Amino acid sequence: MRERDGVRGRIPVSVGDRSYDVLVGRGVRSSLAEVIQGLGARRVAVVSARPAEWVPDTGVETLLLPARDGERDKTLATVEALCAEFVRFGLTRNDAVVSCGGGTTTDVVGLAAALYHRGVPVVHLPTTLLAQVDASVGGKTAVNLPSGKNLVGAYWQPAAVLCDTEYLSTLPRREMLNGLGEIARCHFIGAGDLRELGLTERIAASVTLKAGVVSADERDTGLRHILNYGHTLGHALESATGFALRHGEAVAVGTIFAGLLAGALDRIGPGRVAEHREVVEFYGLPTALPEEIETAELIRLMRRDKKALTGLAFVLDGPSGAELVHDVSEQVVADVLEHMPRQPLGRLVEPAHFHGTGDPLA
Repeated sequence: MRERDGVRGRIPVSVGDRSYDVLVGRGVRSSLAEVIQGLGARRVAVVSARPAEWVPDTGVETLLLPARDGERDKTLATVEALCAEFVRFGLTRNDAVVSCGGGTTTDVVGLAAALYHRGVPVVHLPTTLLAQVDASVGGKTAVNLPSGKNLVGAYWQPAAVLCDTEYLSTLPRREMLNGLGEIARCHFIGAGDLRELGLTERIAASVTLKAGVVSADERDTGLRHILNYGHTLGHALESATGFALRHGEAVAVGTIFAGLLAGALDRIGPGRVAEHREVVEFYGLPTALPEEIETAELIRLMRRDKKALTGLAFVLDGPSGAELVHDVSEQVVADVLEHMPRQPLGRLVEPAHFHGTGDPLA
């Protein structure tokens, strides 16, 4: 992975008295001590899924707690264990918590911060591409239940987000591609075509889009639903495969499905439907369903989606752009799923090999 530039961007998220900045670029993690000083915290609990040397100096007394990225630890039990450590450390509501890791660590630590003393400041240092463009921004925190993904959570905006692109240099290719799944879906929700941009520019563009949406609709009452483009099927695929299919990979397949479903409902034309596959393929992401998963199972899981109030609901492209569509015909959904290509799960989870005119990770 290489960057075409060292853009150091400051992107505001405007949510009233909970507003904050997202810093994007090389070395921005060095701003952590300044952020902590601005909060007036005397103690900080740092929860890190990365080696200790990845965590910058906080400038105050610090408790370093190990974490482990992955859906297995994205549970209420992990949140409880973190809160117990906060108590032992003597953390007060005037102190702060810092997350350093991928999307699951960001989510779990964010929820722990939201619940401890009914809310303590949290600063996110996302270390994966997926976390930088998605989980760390916007204040959504959640953990999983055995029956589904992200079913227990809270809104808790961070005090700051430091997206240091130097962290990305250590990631394996598959983990980078995982993050590109969220960037690919931005193409269809207002970010425009990001394919010719450098990686840092793509991150900044994705964060800017999300910051604008969150600023307009912090708590998912309307516009913010568009950020779930591709996620309804994506979450179902994650659960159905026991998370063997990673979040960004599953969202990529869900994005193609969203295009096909919008086409089947006559919301978009064939060219726009095809564009969904073209964008996902450009980023080297999976484009097929796992052949081991039955259509009926996917529909059953999609019924549990938080957006589905009475029937199946999806964020779909249309004449006025992406919007939430309720009560979509189950038969139409089944027909679209049945006509999608299928591959063995083992092939889908292998790192993809890009065959375009350039490197999507450039």
